Amino acid sequence: MAMMHSLNMGDIIHLNVGGTRFSTSRQTLTWIPDSFFTALLSNRIASRQDETGALFIDRDPKLFSIILNYLRTRDIDLKSTNIKILRHEAEYYSLTPLIKRLVLCEDLVQSSCGDVLFYGSLPPPNIPLQETINTPTCSSDVSVHGRTSSSSLTTTASTTATTSTSTSTLRTESSQIIASTNSQANNNNSSSIQNQKPPLSNHTRNSSLDYRVSQRGLPHSHSRNPSLDLRHVRNSSADMNKMFKNDIGLVFSQQQVSGWVDPLRVQIIKAHHNWIVIGYAHFITCYRLKDSSGWQHVFTSPHIESIIDRIAINAKMGTSADGKMVAISYGSQVRLWSVSEDGIKTNIGTFNLKVRVEYLFFIGSQLVALSQTGKIGVWHAMSQHWQIQDVVSISSFDTAGSFLLLGCNNGSIYYIDMQKFPLRMKDNDLLVTELYKDPNPDPITAISVYLTPKTSLCGNWIEIAYGTKSGSVRVIVQHPETVGHGPQLFQTFTVHQSSVTKVTLSEKYLVSVCSEYNHVRSWAVTRFRGMISTQPGSTPEASFKIVSLESVDSCISYSAGNDFGPFGEQDDEQVFVQKVVPETDQLFVRLASNGKRVCVIQSVDGSVISSFCVHECEGSSRMGSRPRRFIFTGHSNGAIQMWDLTTALDHQAKNFIGGPTPEELWKLLDHCDLSNSHCSTPCISPCPSAISMSCPRLKASNIQFLNQSQNAEQVAGPSQL
Repeated sequence: MAMMHSLNMGDIIHLNVGGTRFSTSRQTLTWIPDSFFTALLSNRIASRQDETGALFIDRDPKLFSIILNYLRTRDIDLKSTNIKILRHEAEYYSLTPLIKRLVLCEDLVQSSCGDVLFYGSLPPPNIPLQETINTPTCSSDVSVHGRTSSSSLTTTASTTATTSTSTSTLRTESSQIIASTNSQANNNNSSSIQNQKPPLSNHTRNSSLDYRVSQRGLPHSHSRNPSLDLRHVRNSSADMNKMFKNDIGLVFSQQQVSGWVDPLRVQIIKAHHNWIVIGYAHFITCYRLKDSSGWQHVFTSPHIESIIDRIAINAKMGTSADGKMVAISYGSQVRLWSVSEDGIKTNIGTFNLKVRVEYLFFIGSQLVALSQTGKIGVWHAMSQHWQIQDVVSISSFDTAGSFLLLGCNNGSIYYIDMQKFPLRMKDNDLLVTELYKDPNPDPITAISVYLTPKTSLCGNWIEIAYGTKSGSVRVIVQHPETVGHGPQLFQTFTVHQSSVTKVTLSEKYLVSVCSEYNHVRSWAVTRFRGMISTQPGSTPEASFKIVSLESVDSCISYSAGNDFGPFGEQDDEQVFVQKVVPETDQLFVRLASNGKRVCVIQSVDGSVISSFCVHECEGSSRMGSRPRRFIFTGHSNGAIQMWDLTTALDHQAKNFIGGPTPEELWKLLDHCDLSNSHCSTPCISPCPSAISMSCPRLKASNIQFLNQSQNAEQVAGPSQL
């Protein structure tokens, strides 16, 4: 009672904030209504006292001194203050006038129109409806050309019938479960809640969604694709994702719900010439760039039942100037469309690789599907021919002109000339030729081909850099004098202690990346008349890391949609795009040669960047126009944002650091669940602005890397991250 009397009647309030004592008046603390201090001094929240009787507040005393000075003078010196951190403290103390002012100060440097690098955006598309699937009269689309027998047709038909029966049974059981759950939920509801249920006669397209939002119950009618009944708004994707998971989780187990993917989250972006294709979970959209009107929507695929894993586009077919080819893969299936300039699509067919398609791309007019198990699927535009070939297990590949080079687990490099599309006469197989075999032999885990200017003259000068599982990086060269003897070993580097995951050989640099947290090594290449030279030879250029943490439950298409590079033509400056954590709105663009930072891209609307792509678009027909490089970022709300990388490279500062600084990395890690870390500490009183909608759990290897970095005696410089 004595304490309550002193709080109610005393004019001087003594506070102990984080061990530092403060004294002020009641009027100073309570002139802002409905704040933390008014609740504390009116005993509406629990309070603790130290040994001297001062009220104890477990917060930062330095920040509190700034808060207290504002309460006294209503003024703050922002020159030496971190506005974002101070806003978090103001939110904790519920000081509404101060919060509003700090938010406005933060908005001075942020705009929905972006900075000078922001080039434009594309709105989220509408989710398409499922197309009517007719039973095919023949199975030529899904069979290997020239090898379909009557027995296989019978087996396919019986398998299809069995699958249809099983699917129908599963849908019936699911409908019964949902119906029974809805019935039980309705019986448990009170009469007042039942009266709020919209009548069936007035049911609208989104009425079930409105009911879920208001009642947080199950939908009263189940459809096969409930996400198709929604229409997207700017920032509704995360809320829709969370709502669906909660609703479905009431019926199915958590393990079943974990496979659900947000239908409007951008998974993959691919580009070719002035066309881009955006891959979502169950459909794709295509856009093309026009000189005067900008990006125009051309094509949207029908809704695909399975989750799309890979996409590919060819905007310039060799047989037709107007023909555009778009392909997707899901599981072992490959589906191909032809798209005209006016957006008229033609279904070419659906093909089966028999194993999961891990890489999908075009070489000229040929569509190529690869699997690391050693299967190659090729579709040729001229002959409308789908061919499957078994080779040695594939661990890497690269393309050069019409050639496809394969690095295999047996230490050999093979090649296929796709322009000629050669077939062996005796068995109609692809002509796969061995080009080189590693001396050890070590599995070829990365490969890069560089065609020198001399190649166009004599056709025999080819340079190939490849990395191995043991960490070696080798350069082999095909000289005009060695025709018929194969490429010769030129140089070997053994600096990596882990498997090499990426390697690129350009006009000026050799860059390699190993699996040890994306450790990068680069060398400056000496050339004489365009050809690689040993005088003085390759010299070390830089060593740095591209830290990119991955989520343990990421989608299959995550690696394809978030590949960090390097990007760029071999005769131009190449860059890495670093996405530090899975759920972030920032990307760090860095030079591939030395790791220096080019720019930082931040989403203009604060949405999560779910995928990205670097591509150079052709210049317009106007005189003086030049090609421009763009970074296309796909977002969790379904939108696409575009960034001018050419301008960033032209205006890059020479004194910029490399990757994220320790302060930037600390902020980015706030969006991750580091529950596997040995030093994790629960947040007792998080501020509303610091709470993330979803925190992905990181892989154990990523947690190990963070712990090693923390326990190191000397922390690496910012450019090393």
